[in-house]
Amino acid sequence: MSSNNHSIFANKRIWITGHRGMLGSALMRAMANENAILITASSADLDLRCQAEVNDWVHEHKPELVFHAGAKVGGIHANATYRADFLRDNILIQTNVIDAAYRVGVKKLVFVASNCTYPTKALQPISEDALLTGPLEENIRSYAIAKIAGIEMCRAYKTQFGCDFVSVIPPNLYGPGDNYHPEHNHVIAGIIRRAHEAKVSGDKEFLVWGDGTARREILYIDDLASAMKVLMSQKSEHDIYNVGLGYDFSISELAHLIVKTVGFEGKIVFDTSKPNGTMKKLLNSARINNLGWKPVIDPCKGLELSYSDFKSQLASGNGRL
Repeated sequence: MSSNNHSIFANKRIWITGHRGMLGSALMRAMANENAILITASSADLDLRCQAEVNDWVHEHKPELVFHAGAKVGGIHANATYRADFLRDNILIQTNVIDAAYRVGVKKLVFVASNCTYPTKALQPISEDALLTGPLEENIRSYAIAKIAGIEMCRAYKTQFGCDFVSVIPPNLYGPGDNYHPEHNHVIAGIIRRAHEAKVSGDKEFLVWGDGTARREILYIDDLASAMKVLMSQKSEHDIYNVGLGYDFSISELAHLIVKTVGFEGKIVFDTSKPNGTMKKLLNSARINNLGWKPVIDPCKGLELSYSDFKSQLASGNGRL
């Protein structure tokens, strides 16, 4: 993508919701040299759950393009524990943002969903057509239903009003700005934290949830941001795009890669009393690949960058730890 005044994003007013989060920060990096007018608001300045606030803010700032990355997110434990919070907050946030974007005449909106929106027994690799064809993973059902509502809202506004609103469905994300909180993290951040703590404490072993056989596709956060940028730059043929690495790892394989990255020399113990989650959810990313996008960050390099970020957050006393 051009990085001068001839960029298709030059002088465009672009709203990035959740700009301080992991994905929002990656989108800020991706758009930094496009000479666009980046519009942001912190949660202290704008509560996306409040329709009146969102409508007033959008009519004041008049964005032309929207990357909707703002959401309430967390791992299996958080989703299973705070089901009402995840359902309520995400439905409010996406409803307010998508509707306000329509009302102010936004030219294009890219909404971020989740691979947990797909049925637990979907055929692998999972195509976008698998949405709403079967039951969801129980522990993350509330979050999944909220995200499905967002996808359907984008579809409905496209069908009824002609809005160019599309959704992306990524796999497990990781990278700078991840949440390493002991209860609210995702799989990679959680294993990085536990491996590091075991290393620092001199422990001979540390626990990983499940039996290690479940498989996960992962994607470095800046690769997702680059895919969203590609989608934003052209008219979309489809209303949903999977954005994945193209292959997956067992949790055991991921744990061993992370242990090597962290430098922990002890034993990995799998806690079979804890849930595996969905056993496999590899995405078919042919649609986005056909637009010319491919991931560029190798997982080993990505894990190194993630571990460096974790240590930086640790040193700075970040609240997400």
